[in-house]
This record gives sequence, C-alpha cells and structure tokens, in this order.
Amino acid sequence: MYPDAYIEFMVHFHGDRDYFECHEILEEYWKNTDRNNKSSTWVGLILMAVSFYHHRRENNNGAERTLRKGIGILECSPADLTALGLNADQLMKDLKYRLELIQKGGKYTSVNLPITDHLLKEKCMDICSSKGFAWCSDSILLDKEIVHRHKRRDRTMVIKERLDALNQKKRQE
Repeated sequence: MYPDAYIEFMVHFHGDRDYFECHEILEEYWKNTDRNNKSSTWVGLILMAVSFYHHRRENNNGAERTLRKGIGILECSPADLTALGLNADQLMKDLKYRLELIQKGGKYTSVNLPITDHLLKEKCMDICSSKGFAWCSDSILLDKEIVHRHKRRDRTMVIKERLDALNQKKRQE
C-alpha cells in the first residue's frame, strides 16, 4: 500500500506536529530508496515539513526558502502525490497560500494535508490514537521539545556526511 515511513510521516505530521521527526523519517527513507534523486517527491515532502518547522519557530527566511524549493519539486510530480493518497491540486494551492503567508510575515498555524485515501487516513488515525496523539489537533506552540527539536539532536552524522560530500567534490575538481 504505502511505505511504513510515509505512514509514520503522516502520523507525526497530523498527530504530534513533530515536523522535525517528519523530516528525519522521510530523509532516512529517501536515502535508502532514491538517494541521488534530488527532485524526488520525498525530497519535496521533506522540504515542506522543514518549512513548517521553521515557520513555527518564526524563522521566516528558512521557511520561505525551503517551501519554495519544496513547491518547485512537488509541482512537477502531481501523479506521485495522487499515488500517495493526496489531492495534488489542493496541496499545491495550500502550499502556495502558506508561502504567501510566510512572505507577508504571517504567524504559523497548523496544516492538514488533503488526504483522499480514506483507508490511509483511518490507518494513520488509528496509529495516532495508539501513540496518544490527537489527529489534526493544533500544534502546542509552548512545547519546546517539539518546537526547538533540532537543538537536541546529535549532529555528528550530519556533519560527517557534509564533510564527506565536500571532500568528494574537491576530489572531482
């Protein structure tokens, strides 16, 4: 049906609103399945989640930059979005509206993705319930553990991957 990572992404996206975790889950999946494809739908969804994470933290420059990139990728793959149980047209309208809001300095509000597959939605709702999450509830903006999650993570692997990529690029030059 759908990759487990995608279902977990949807659970966190609509459950605890942990957009950082959404990013982590899909990034790992993307790296294991389509790593060299920077225009993958997975990358577009990752960038979307990162944008919402930045917007909630009032980092509008980061939110705008990542959402603009995400929209650019997702606009090119409506069939992929439909195959993931989403209304591609509505998602693009929602993301473009969100981009305008960010550009105008508007405040973050929680986002729900336009899910068209009722079985996907039911499965995600069941998992949310089992984890103690309320489906489609608003973000708790005072929850520092979620809002500022990146400050808690171990960046050792991220730094190593960036250095490896830089060294690889230098060797190619």
